[in-house]
Amino acid sequence: MRSRLVLPGLAALLATCCLLALGVGSVHVPPTETFHRFWAALCGRGTGDLFDAILFQTRLPRIILAAAVGASLALAGVAAQSLFQNPLAGPHVIGVSNGAALGAVAGMLIFAGRMGDSHWVVTLCSLVGGIATTFGVFVLARRARHLGYALLLAGIAVGALCAALTAGVLYLSGEQLANIVFWLMGGLWRANWREVEMVVPVLLMTFLMLRFFAPEMNAALIGERSARDLGVNVTRLQNVLIGAVAIPTAVVVSLTGVIGFIGLIVPHLMRMTVGEDHRRLVPASALGGALLLVIADTAARTLAAPAEVPVGILTALIGAPVFLWLLQRRMNRGGSG
Repeated sequence: MRSRLVLPGLAALLATCCLLALGVGSVHVPPTETFHRFWAALCGRGTGDLFDAILFQTRLPRIILAAAVGASLALAGVAAQSLFQNPLAGPHVIGVSNGAALGAVAGMLIFAGRMGDSHWVVTLCSLVGGIATTFGVFVLARRARHLGYALLLAGIAVGALCAALTAGVLYLSGEQLANIVFWLMGGLWRANWREVEMVVPVLLMTFLMLRFFAPEMNAALIGERSARDLGVNVTRLQNVLIGAVAIPTAVVVSLTGVIGFIGLIVPHLMRMTVGEDHRRLVPASALGGALLLVIADTAARTLAAPAEVPVGILTALIGAPVFLWLLQRRMNRGGSG
């Protein structure tokens, strides 16, 4: 009964937080006024004044983007944990975010000023980096006797290599160094409707794909050999999961920079709440990731107003201690072996 109440509870909480976040900022708008203006806009009776511009041209796309980015990263975390059969896996932990960042930074420098709109090219470069990193870590870790520890070690090694290469690229960036470094910290200050239009279709595609393959992901929980005996096409499932890890992570990184640990802590906490069944875990993780990033981004733009804290710093401050606690908890369960 508790697990059945999680999804509507998360949805209601997310809607409430989004409504409150619309009114928070340098210009405060009371919740009742926000609701009335939002309802008037839906009915086609918007006034088009300054408050409407602030709510619907500045804050609303940012809130929708934060929700879509958080949900995408959480779903990528679900896919990574299913792919590696390890609840400590995540796009940031296994180095996929660093690989996507390397591709995005390289694309920014190579195609800067050479094309009228290099936004899609940067996203494509980030996608190539994310897929290559995911595939590389998977190949390195899958043949090990202890997949979990091999995954962490391979992810740390590949992530460190990508970070070093990114630092080398930054060294050659010249005048663009400050902007790229600030972008790498992770943030949604450039949010607009175009970025929403890029992330939301990727989110929907990832969600539908994981929801469709949820029964096969459940079967894979008992082991690769047993899943094959049950008729699961394990190779196809692995390829789908690699795409579900790399594609949303790469698209998000190309637009917002590196926002870490959401793909680790949200699926893990949702698994502790709703159980291992991916039919519930996938939507719960999407809602949980959206909720967490909406709250974090609202804090990022209000804690030091009028300045703004990169939201990647806040998620790292939250996620790193939680990751260490989860790692210690898992090691204690495993005992000396």
